[in-house]
Amino acid sequence: MKVPTLAELTARGESPEVVFWVGCAGSFDDRYKRVTRAFVKILEAVGTKYAVLGTEETCTGDPARRAGNEFLFQMQAMNNIQVLNGYGVKKIVTACPHCFNTLKNEYPELGGNYDVIHHSTFLQQLIAEGKIKISDASSFKGKKVTYHDSCYLGRANAIYEAPRAVLEALDVDLVEMKRCRTTGLCCGAGGAQMFKDAEKGKKEINIERTEEALSTGALTIAVACPFCMTMMTDGVKNKEKESEVKVKDLAELIAEAQGLT
Repeated sequence: MKVPTLAELTARGESPEVVFWVGCAGSFDDRYKRVTRAFVKILEAVGTKYAVLGTEETCTGDPARRAGNEFLFQMQAMNNIQVLNGYGVKKIVTACPHCFNTLKNEYPELGGNYDVIHHSTFLQQLIAEGKIKISDASSFKGKKVTYHDSCYLGRANAIYEAPRAVLEALDVDLVEMKRCRTTGLCCGAGGAQMFKDAEKGKKEINIERTEEALSTGALTIAVACPFCMTMMTDGVKNKEKESEVKVKDLAELIAEAQGLT
């Protein structure tokens, strides 16, 4: 895949419609790289002019701030803001709710003001505009799917409808978990919990959440966050259901339905 960088476009005197913020997981996590590729294929299929920062992109600083290292957060944020402002970036799309929340809500106080969109909203817009067309013969038609609300997408930013609209466009049988939307349960990875040992207790949060997902009878658990992807996948493995139940990102489902994978 040949993914254009912002530096390359700028050197040619061009500018993208949108900058795709890949994020740490999208760049380095083997499982989530597949989501990055799927989203890029969608962007190319619909003709959106995009670019990534490439090696100029570094962590937004979200884990550092959540873990209490404010100094490191501000160092990372200022570095990114300097790069983004240097290119005159206006619009950013990202598949990570943690990056989305930090770029949208926390960078403005440090001088980084951008139109930041989560990929679930972006995909919904493309569907609404007719740029993404789902075939009536989609392999997902009528299939039972449950959607797990990411904390930073749902409760933190009130984005509940866009991911579900994307799934409805696939004509799936969307079955909600008991705890969803405003009462959704965390996967157990937010707030930098992903990077520390579990605290004392009787059950891991991701196991509790996976049990809720499996109880719906869905064979696909749809997610829209790299942390949720990891935690729900681990939960499915813990229950020894990985051969039956798949955890997939919204972008992967759309790419599959369009025959892009």
